[in-house]
Order: sequence, then structure tokens, then C-alpha cells
Amino acid sequence: MASNSGPAGGERKKNDDKDVPPPLPAPLTVPVADSHTHLDMQKHATVEEALAAAASVGVTTVVQVGCDLAGSRWAADTAAAHEAVWATVALHPNEAPRIELGDPDGWSRQGTREPGGRAALDAALAEIDRLAGLPQVKGVGETGLDFFRTGPEGMAAQEYSFRRHIGIAKQHGKALVIHDREAHDDVLRVLAEEGAPETVVFHCFSGDAAMAKVCAEAGYYLSFAGNVTFRNAQPLRDALAVAPLDRVLVETDAPFLTPMPYRGRPNASYLIPVTLRAMAEVKGIDEDALATAVAANTARAFGY
Repeated sequence: MASNSGPAGGERKKNDDKDVPPPLPAPLTVPVADSHTHLDMQKHATVEEALAAAASVGVTTVVQVGCDLAGSRWAADTAAAHEAVWATVALHPNEAPRIELGDPDGWSRQGTREPGGRAALDAALAEIDRLAGLPQVKGVGETGLDFFRTGPEGMAAQEYSFRRHIGIAKQHGKALVIHDREAHDDVLRVLAEEGAPETVVFHCFSGDAAMAKVCAEAGYYLSFAGNVTFRNAQPLRDALAVAPLDRVLVETDAPFLTPMPYRGRPNASYLIPVTLRAMAEVKGIDEDALATAVAANTARAFGY
């Protein structure tokens, strides 16, 4: 991992260099898991370095999340090679319409235009189904709906893909990891219509307190990321405050959503303690109590 110190060995002032990883926080005394990360998108450390940095502060398990076919295969392979890593596999909600429309931009890593159509999407989903059966793969996701980045022309493919992912999760008895961006009502509608899997995790929960109560009543898990620390994120903190302790997870979504005071700099699993401590303040409990609950919740949700 790149050095976290500035000139003359002193720690850099926060946010003075957007490309410099933040310093290591004080370690947790109760080990926890990062329930959602993207090791393949992080450029400041190898997988081994990232896992070592995380373990040094008490983050002893990470869930590596797939967003397309290449990323899902990589997640499964990485989990097979590292005891501290579990995998989830899926087509991201913004990937499904790109496959159907034959658009190479965005999540696709091939960089070339491929024939589109529903048959192409079905073939990709068949590969996700195959990967979901692997023992090191503990979840199907991130899947769901994203009405922020996908326009009306892609909504049908998104919803079709989401429904298929729900079926894959149920078939394999794996957790369903949901990406929900500006689509709360429709995500809940599709879950109700299809019948939710036994375990549902709302990744980077983005709803308010009212939605948190709805999800909790349904038995869903709510995973909170570094954006819960942002100044303008009071609705997220309100949601966390009402979320039952046995339904709460913590994640980085690294390299994105770096918690305050390092917003804008690269995120990584070793920053979980920063977010967890902020969450403990919102919940009004000490960090060990929250860490104990989060560790048990994550292991229960992903079945490891």
C-alpha cells in the first residue's frame, strides 16, 4: 500500500491530495467484515496488500462483489484463492441494458461492441447462474434497479435482469445483494412480486427511516457505507438509528464512498473502522457492541 505520510514523515492534511490513500485508523478490538468491496477496482494496493492492511485494523473478512461477467469470474477466483475473501456474482443493473443493447461502454471490460438482444443477456445470466453455484460464492449481486444512470430505454432490461437474479439467488440459496438507486418503490415492488430470497442485503442503503422500517419488517439487512458520515446524509443516519441492531451491516463499496474526513480520497477495506465508529455514535452504543453485532450479522447473511 502506498505511503500514508506526507513530507518529513508527517501525516498529510486531510484531502490535500485526492489520490493519496488515507492513513490507517486505530484498530478495532472486535474483528468485523467489509460486506461489500471492489478489490479489482482499487489501484493503490495488490489484493494481498489490501487484505493485510484491512486485517491490521481488525477487518478480517471482505466480500468481493461482481458487477459484470469478467468481474464476477474474478471475484469467484479471488475468493477461491484467499481465505479472507468471499464472493458475490451478478450483472450490475447498469450492465444488463448495455448487454441487451450491445453497448460496450460503462461496466463492460471487453471494450468492443458485442451483438446485443435478449439472447445475449440470457447467455450472460446463465454464466452468473453457473458462478452462483460455486461454494466460495456467497451472494448474488449487486443486482437491482438504478434509475439514476439508466434511462427509460434500459428499464425493461434492468427489471428483467433483476427478476432473473432473484430466481438465481433462490435456486442456490444465496444472499441477494441489492443495488437500489432512486428506485426504492420499484425495488420493493419487484421483490414482493417475485418473492424475496431468504436473505436480502440492501447494499449501500440509501433510503430514509420509513424505508428502513419497511425493510426491517421484511427481515432484510441494511448495509451502510461511508456516505453515512457525509454532512448532508442525515436521512441515512435517521435510517440507521431505527434499523434493528441484528439487521445492520457495514461496508466500504471501495474504492468509492470514502468516509469523512477523507471524502474524495481512495477508499479501501482498512477504513471500515472509521465508518463503524460513526455508526456506533448514531446508534448510541459503543464500538465493540456494534462490531460484535455487525460481525455476527455478516456471517449470518452470507452463510460463512
